[in-house]
Amino acid sequence: MTVIILIAAPEGLRGRLTRWMVEVNAGVFVGTPSRRIRDRLWDLLATRIGDGQAVLVEPTTNEQGWTVRTAGKDRWKPVDFDGLILSARPRR
Repeated sequence: MTVIILIAAPEGLRGRLTRWMVEVNAGVFVGTPSRRIRDRLWDLLATRIGDGQAVLVEPTTNEQGWTVRTAGKDRWKPVDFDGLILSARPRR
């Protein structure tokens, strides 16, 4: 399963995602797109997110079974600690 979260996204991105995923709450998309579709969707989001934020949680073969990608004005950054993905808040 793949989860994408959009915060303050430009118009049109949410509509683009609904072609492949279901919007279960405002800005939260869930689905099972293929790896090729997921990578293309992420390329689109990463280039068009602007001042917003995009977070993608996808399955992978690690201890947790998932990994995170972020784009835009990040509030939190995924950090790998010996295979364990944790979220770090940027210093101000």
